[in-house]
Amino acid sequence: MRRVIAAVLVYSVVGCSSSTEAPARTLVWEDDFSGPAGQVANTANWKFDVGEDWGNAQLEYDTDRASNASLDGSGNLVITARREPYRGRQYTSARLITLGKQSFKYGRIEGRMKLPRGRGMWPAFWMLGTDFPTVGWPQTGEIDIMEYRGQEPSTVIGTLHGPGYSGGAARSKAKTLTLARLDNDFHVYAVEWSPEKIEHFIDGEKYFTSTSADVKGPWVFEKPFFIILNVAVGGNFVGAPDAITTFPQAMVVDWIRVYEVAK
Repeated sequence: MRRVIAAVLVYSVVGCSSSTEAPARTLVWEDDFSGPAGQVANTANWKFDVGEDWGNAQLEYDTDRASNASLDGSGNLVITARREPYRGRQYTSARLITLGKQSFKYGRIEGRMKLPRGRGMWPAFWMLGTDFPTVGWPQTGEIDIMEYRGQEPSTVIGTLHGPGYSGGAARSKAKTLTLARLDNDFHVYAVEWSPEKIEHFIDGEKYFTSTSADVKGPWVFEKPFFIILNVAVGGNFVGAPDAITTFPQAMVVDWIRVYEVAK
């Protein structure tokens, strides 16, 4: 953890499925995306990951342009997917990472965001091990705090990937909200991560728990990870946009926070 903020919080989350009081948590890092409209995200925390495909047959080219990812002047980061020709692709978007700037090992990692809509939209809030550049995927491990298919606007998906349980064999669970959509309002997506387990939450409600006994391979989540925010267009997971998918589409991120959880 690079920057420690002296704030100890005791959570009491409305709508949590359990009446048990959550443990005390200390906020150790956050980005609230404050700044003037059109400015890129804080470079002490984020950098652009520029490129295409990423092994998922995605259709966009991820750029480092403010038109694809910048602050809106109201305390949000906006990652915007556009339909436009660019470097041989027909769509652009952005992918922001904290690799080499901020990394985390254990705790509660959460973000408040509103998601895009439409077939072919694939936003994600996720993490990879900091050893990814040397060991590759899936050996590094992947924690998908939130991913989502734009054609299923009420369903969030939490997933773990690792050696022996990646891609279609990943450990994964979907949670469908009955009275809400993820594209119409902000929701809070989180994991609570300890050496023994990783739990997934939406709006304070736990919907998925994984332990080392649940995965079909080594548990690779006992090391630092970095955070990724991106909006993919197309790809194996969601398919291509269709005739009724409108552009531009955006993921609006209010904040990202990391807490140390009291033992």
